[in-house]
Amino acid sequence: MFCNRCGTENKDTAAFCRKCGEALEDGEVETRVASRPEQYVAPVGGPIEQTVHPGDEVTIFAITPTLLFVKVGYALAAVGALLLVAVTSTFAAAYVSVWLAIVLGLLLFAIPAYFHLKQKLVRYTLAETKLEIGSGLIATTTRNVPLRRIQDVTVSATVLQRLAGLGDLVIDNASEEGGKVVLKNIDSPRRYSEMLLKQMSKLEK
Repeated sequence: MFCNRCGTENKDTAAFCRKCGEALEDGEVETRVASRPEQYVAPVGGPIEQTVHPGDEVTIFAITPTLLFVKVGYALAAVGALLLVAVTSTFAAAYVSVWLAIVLGLLLFAIPAYFHLKQKLVRYTLAETKLEIGSGLIATTTRNVPLRRIQDVTVSATVLQRLAGLGDLVIDNASEEGGKVVLKNIDSPRRYSEMLLKQMSKLEK
């Protein structure tokens, strides 16, 4: 391809003359420039991804009771099962079958498994204007406590809970049902208490 201005030979794919800089095939260049906006990809976190639909509430936190005690229960069940099988096979093999002892040992795991399932079915969710307490698997129950009706938030912990860094959030509310709502066995309870109080103060402004 030759430049119309200076006559210098250029590559067929060149957009400008390598010597004088004259545009080659203006129509092709204009088409190429015009197509760039169509290929533009908005950066992650742009205005489109941050759009919040009217009526939607932002979830501040969603937590479940700790599984620490459940894990301890599984460990104790394992120790108990091993001791049961060992004692049976050593001292009572003539009276009790070892296989029966194994079955009984496995049944010990049913206790922590029950509490494990029970803990997993409870969920505490703090939204912008309410606190939700949900429980259940098939037949679920959800209790909503408006933040404007909460009168007091207290962190309560037994000696064992304090050693494990756990606690309960005791919430006094002035709803029609009244009474207290207790968020049991929460990791870092003071942190979530502060988040709840901070959100309550925002609504009061």
